[in-house]
Amino acid sequence: MDLPLWYNNRKMQHRCLFAITLWCMSCKAGSIVGWPAMVVVGFMEKENGMPKKRQEKRQEKRESIREFARQNKGLVAVYVVLRLLVLLVMVAQIFNRDYFNVFLCLLTLVLFTIPSIVEHRLHIEVPDTLEVIILLFIFSAEILGEIRAYYLQFPYWDTMLHTISGFLMAAIGFSLIDILNRSERVALNLAPVFVGLFAFCFSMTVGVMWEFFEFGMDRYFGMDMQKDTVVSHVTSVELNPEGKNVPVTVPVESLVVNGEDWDLGGYLDIGIIDTMKDLFVNFIGAVVFSIIGVFYIKGRGKGSFARRFIPTMKKHQEPLSGRKGN
Repeated sequence: MDLPLWYNNRKMQHRCLFAITLWCMSCKAGSIVGWPAMVVVGFMEKENGMPKKRQEKRQEKRESIREFARQNKGLVAVYVVLRLLVLLVMVAQIFNRDYFNVFLCLLTLVLFTIPSIVEHRLHIEVPDTLEVIILLFIFSAEILGEIRAYYLQFPYWDTMLHTISGFLMAAIGFSLIDILNRSERVALNLAPVFVGLFAFCFSMTVGVMWEFFEFGMDRYFGMDMQKDTVVSHVTSVELNPEGKNVPVTVPVESLVVNGEDWDLGGYLDIGIIDTMKDLFVNFIGAVVFSIIGVFYIKGRGKGSFARRFIPTMKKHQEPLSGRKGN
């Protein structure tokens, strides 16, 4: 097979590798569209023929990327590693002709850009700890959970992710009120308890909406997102032989569907237990962060742990204090 001329050019290989690395960093350092275009064009065009202002602007962008990489080595490493892993998985799925998994990989790359969009479009500073956890959460849910089937291999994988989701959504809900409380343009100053209550309600609402989404996908598209659980007995008033409103428990010793024996060891609950379990662990995560948030406000924003999960406005604002006297 004839290889391209640039394949044996070591200098060009280094430039291509550097371009890929900058692309992986692009979602944090700038726009997902603008930075990759700048990197590719920057290596393909000769700078001597460019206007001087354009060269200076491009040089400033490169320096900005290098400076960010020097100051945030850990975060950059996470960005680069996760994106390379997703790209490798996507290539493997293309060879396997599993185009739905290819779509999940592309969706993962798009979701990875959410923190960058929030920071650059909404001018909100996302803490590095929160950002890393969000990236790992997306990777764990889409790549490991769906493509690598961790949801089936590890029974508590889904439970772990829903617990983390409840915690993170409470942090985001908390930050929404925190930003409004600290804004001079909004006449809002809620007490710490009400901020915590809003964070809890926000997290639970997101959890419920997600379960609605799972139910809709299962109902109308046959996706089985609400995983079924095998139960060994059924309790229902419908099984009462006297027709009374008294539940009767009947053990499930065998199951026959369309004349075929299903040796499952019980009856399928069709996702009810999975939904309730997801909402319960979401509840736990929401309660934990809501309590942390309340003490964070009462301590006038001195808590270092909570600050790692609370986005703030980029412009300088007064320290968080809540109501006077709290």
